[in-house]
Amino acid sequence: MQCHHFFFPRKLISVYHQYHHQIHFYLNSITKPNISPNIVTMSISSSSSIPEEELKEQQKSHLLQAIQYHNQTKHFFNKYARSLGSLDWANQPNPFRRYIAAPLVPLQHLPIDDRNLLLALSAWKTTGFSTWSLRVNPSSGNLHPTEAYLIAPAIGSLSNSSFVAHYAPKEHGLEIRAEIPNDFFEKSFNRDCFLVGFSSIFWRESWKYGERAFRYCNHDVGHAIAAVAIAAAELGWDVKLLDGLGFDELEKLMGLDSYPKVSIPSRPVKGKFPEIEFEHPDCVLAVFFHGEGEELDVNFKELSSRISEFSKLEWKGKPNMLSKEHVVWDVIYRTSEAGKKPLSVEESLMISPFQRSGVCSDSSYKGLTVREVVRRRRSAVDMDGVTEIRRDSFYQILLHCLPSGLTNGEKQGKQLALPFRALSWDSEVHAALFVHRVSGLPKGLYFLVRNENHFDHLRKSMRPEFTWRKPEGCPPDLPLYELAPGDCKEISKRLSCHQDIASDGCFSLGMIAHFEPTIVAKGAWMYPRLFWETGVLGQVLYLEALAVGISATGIGCFFDDPVHEVLGFSGTDYQSLYHFTVGGPVVDKRMMSLPAYPGPEIDA
Repeated sequence: MQCHHFFFPRKLISVYHQYHHQIHFYLNSITKPNISPNIVTMSISSSSSIPEEELKEQQKSHLLQAIQYHNQTKHFFNKYARSLGSLDWANQPNPFRRYIAAPLVPLQHLPIDDRNLLLALSAWKTTGFSTWSLRVNPSSGNLHPTEAYLIAPAIGSLSNSSFVAHYAPKEHGLEIRAEIPNDFFEKSFNRDCFLVGFSSIFWRESWKYGERAFRYCNHDVGHAIAAVAIAAAELGWDVKLLDGLGFDELEKLMGLDSYPKVSIPSRPVKGKFPEIEFEHPDCVLAVFFHGEGEELDVNFKELSSRISEFSKLEWKGKPNMLSKEHVVWDVIYRTSEAGKKPLSVEESLMISPFQRSGVCSDSSYKGLTVREVVRRRRSAVDMDGVTEIRRDSFYQILLHCLPSGLTNGEKQGKQLALPFRALSWDSEVHAALFVHRVSGLPKGLYFLVRNENHFDHLRKSMRPEFTWRKPEGCPPDLPLYELAPGDCKEISKRLSCHQDIASDGCFSLGMIAHFEPTIVAKGAWMYPRLFWETGVLGQVLYLEALAVGISATGIGCFFDDPVHEVLGFSGTDYQSLYHFTVGGPVVDKRMMSLPAYPGPEIDA
C-alpha cells in the first residue's frame, strides 16, 4: 500500500499489509468480550420489581450480548461479517409498510414543493426496466427499515379526536390506527405538543446486509431524528427525545405490541418466518413550540400508566406482508432484546435555549433555503476525485458538526445545537478525518473532538507520535487537530472496504464512539443510541455538503479494527461506528428522474 510521503511511523504504514497477509490472524470463532469489572455499577431502573442482584446479572448478560454482537459483526481484511453473500431478489422486502383496512388520510393539501420534508419520497428513478423510489431521509442501501408514527391531539383537517397514525410515504398519508383519549396530552404534558415515533423492521436491512444490519437500522434512526429536529426548527418548534419511556411503553404507544413474538433460533435459518417482519419500537420524540423559559414537564411514571391503557384500544389495520421467505439472523434479535430500555421514572427533560453554531464562512453557502436543501439531499454513488473545497468551507461544515454550537469559550460536549439537541445525553461521538482535497489545508489525518471532556483520555489512548496541532486558520472554538500530515487517500480507501468513494472526495471520516465506558455506565440500551448519534451527525454532513454545493454519502462498510489500529486504539474504549465521505458527486446520466407525487403504481 502506498501512503505518499506520509509522516506516520513505519508500523502504521504497514497496517494494511499486516491484516491482509496474516490470513489466520482472525479466527472465525468469536472470542468472549473482555468486560470491565465495574459493569455491575450500572444504574438500575427505579421502576423495576426484579431483585437487585438478579437485575445486575441480567444487565451484565445484556451488556455481554451487545459487545459480543459488535465484535461478531466487525469486518476484517480477510473476513467480512456474515451475510448471504448474494441478493435473493425474489424476496426483496417491500419498502412500504401499509396497515390494510386502516383509514388513510391524505396529506396532499400542501403544495408539492412544500410537503416533501422529513420522511416523504423525494423522487422516483428509472433506468431500463427498473424503477425505484428515493426518500428525503437517507438509508443504507435505500432499504428504509425505519417506520414513522404520529401520536397527536385532535387536528381539524385530520381527525376530530386524538389519534395514533402510521405514516405511509408512498401515498403521503396517515393511516389512522387508533383513537386515543382526548385528555391524554392534557394530562401527560404541561404544554401543547405532539409525538413522533420511530420503529425498525430489521428484516428489510438484513435481507441485504446480514448480521451487520442492526447497526445500519440504528444509523437510520439517527438520520430520522435529525430530520424531524431540523424540519421542526424551521417552523419554530423544538424536539426532545422522550428517553424516560422504556421499550414496553414505546411498543404500546405505537400499537406494535400485537405483532407475534419471534422465537429466536440458535443459528441463522432460512424459510417462511413472517413474524420477523415485526416493527421494533426505537424511540418517541416530543415536538413542541419553543418558548423561552418554558420547560416540558413530564412525569414518566404517570405517562407510563396512561400508555398501559393503549392495549385496550381498538387498533385498526393489518400489516402487509413484505416478503414470501426470510432469513433469520439470530444474533440481531438477541441483541435487540438485550438493548431494550427499561422505564426511567426519574428521567427529566431539560429544554435549553437554542444554541446557534459558529460562523467561519457564510459565503460558502449557495443561497438555498432549508426546504431546498432537505428535498435535494441525495447519497452520492461516486465521487469525481477532482473537486476541492476551500479551507474556510471545510471549517464551516465542521462548526455545524459540534454538539454544543457556539460556546463562547465553554467546552464542547452538551448537545445544545441543532439537530443534536434532540438527544438526551452528552456527545459520545468524535470524528477522525482523512483530508484529501481542501485547498489551503495540508493533506493528512485530523481529529475533531466533539466532547472535550474526553480530550486527555483520547490523546493517551491514541498513537504517541500524533502531533495534535491546531491547523492554520482554524477557528479558536473548533476543536480540530492535525494528527499526521501526508497523502492518506489510499489508506482511507482500504479502510472503507476498498471503496474509491472514500478517497475520491474532498475528505472522508470515521465516527469514533466513546464505547465501552458509555454502555457500561448506562446499560446495553445505550448501544443502539451510539449509532443514533452517528446518524444525527451524518444527517448534518449530508445537508452541509449540499448547502455548499457538493455531496456526501454514508459508508457502513469499513474494516473496524484496522481503523482502530491506524488511530492507535486498543481495547474497546473507543470504536468506529460509521464512515462518511464528502466531495464532488459523479452524476449517472443514464437515470431519469420522475416526480415524487404522484409516482408510479409500483412498490419498489
